[in-house]
Amino acid sequence: MTKAKIGLSHHFTYKKLIRFTLPSIAMMIFTSIYGVVDGYFVSNYVGKTPFAALNLIWPFIMVMGSIGFMFGTGGSALVAKTMGEGDNKKANEQFSFLVYISIILSVVISLLAFIFMRPISILLGAQGELLTNCVLYGRILCASIVFFVLQFEFQSFFVTAEKPKLGLYMTLLCGVANMILDWLFIAVFDFGLAGAASATAISQFIGGIYPLIYFSKKNSSLLKLTKTKFDLWVLYRTCYNGMSELLSNISMSLVSMLYNAQLMKYVGENGVAAYGVLMYVNLIFLSIFIGYCLGTAPIVSYNYGSQNHDELKGILKRSIIILTVSSVFMFVLALALSRPLSLLFVGYDEELLNLTIRGFFFFSFSFLFASIPMFGSSFFTALNNGLVSAIISVLRTVIFQVAFVLILPLFFSVDGIWGSIACAELCALIIALIMFIVNKKKYNY
Repeated sequence: MTKAKIGLSHHFTYKKLIRFTLPSIAMMIFTSIYGVVDGYFVSNYVGKTPFAALNLIWPFIMVMGSIGFMFGTGGSALVAKTMGEGDNKKANEQFSFLVYISIILSVVISLLAFIFMRPISILLGAQGELLTNCVLYGRILCASIVFFVLQFEFQSFFVTAEKPKLGLYMTLLCGVANMILDWLFIAVFDFGLAGAASATAISQFIGGIYPLIYFSKKNSSLLKLTKTKFDLWVLYRTCYNGMSELLSNISMSLVSMLYNAQLMKYVGENGVAAYGVLMYVNLIFLSIFIGYCLGTAPIVSYNYGSQNHDELKGILKRSIIILTVSSVFMFVLALALSRPLSLLFVGYDEELLNLTIRGFFFFSFSFLFASIPMFGSSFFTALNNGLVSAIISVLRTVIFQVAFVLILPLFFSVDGIWGSIACAELCALIIALIMFIVNKKKYNY
């Protein structure tokens, strides 16, 4: 017997919340596999310097892909709210306009990135062989940036269209393709770093083109690409709503660049490689929280649009409990897996292995605090309050992290770098809780 379909207008119990968000969580986990799989094959089959190059340039690739997060989360908040108000025709026009605009914008950005990839790599601290590898990997991925942006964008819109499982199947396909192509291009054909970049680019192409085809044709979802017109107000509201997600992803990438610079200063290339391993684990663990946020955001927007305050209150309460329990579990899991995961990536170098394991210990504490501020930012985006969302996001991903990564190493050397993320997440948790309390009467949750 098949389970009944869950819609945005339903009452959400703990079980329904988990069921509805599970495809989005799985979707984000498999999205995060791109860099992880590349990293594994490059580290073990190509070498330490190409591995460091991949980790040095990947944050910049994510900056470009972040446009998809902005249009996806900000646009979904607006589209779901419009659907909650009962105007499906207008919602489809808004959806279509945002997809077309994001394609144009990402084409321009990818062309500029290809042209300026070398000076960008130099700015990130690359030189010599490291620089050559950064430019090679980055320029190949520029060819798929448009589809990378679309993939991120449609991850949100699949949920809004009440088709989260389709989004999951798409991401599973991309993840499996990436793994097979990495193995084929690197382990079998020995294409090296270029093979890793090509595997990821092809996977991103699949992830972007599939939803374009699906939403262009007649389908059973709530959304379809239609004729539309330029709407400055829709663009403004989307950017306003999704600015926190854009800033969050950009700032996370910029902060990663700062971490790499600090590690180069204190421990050299080994530090960048060790940080790369931690970022892979961070990507997968935080993708669980991100997936939950993506899954719940359209529900929040829909109930905000329909003025269902009781349901809004229930979603917030249940989400905080679910995320708190998950955070404790992730912290314990990170501690338990620190050595096996380090061995998987850098077991060939004892000095690098020991550095990575020690970094893991300090880094694991960040998972205790990260989920609530991430959800807080997403929750206020879904309420179409981009300002509060941006305050939480910018403080979490920029101000606190930059402050701690610059100050703590002065007293604790490299251990201060590893521990700075946990300190930043704890401060962000406090800010998120304050924002929930301050805005409670305004939104009646």
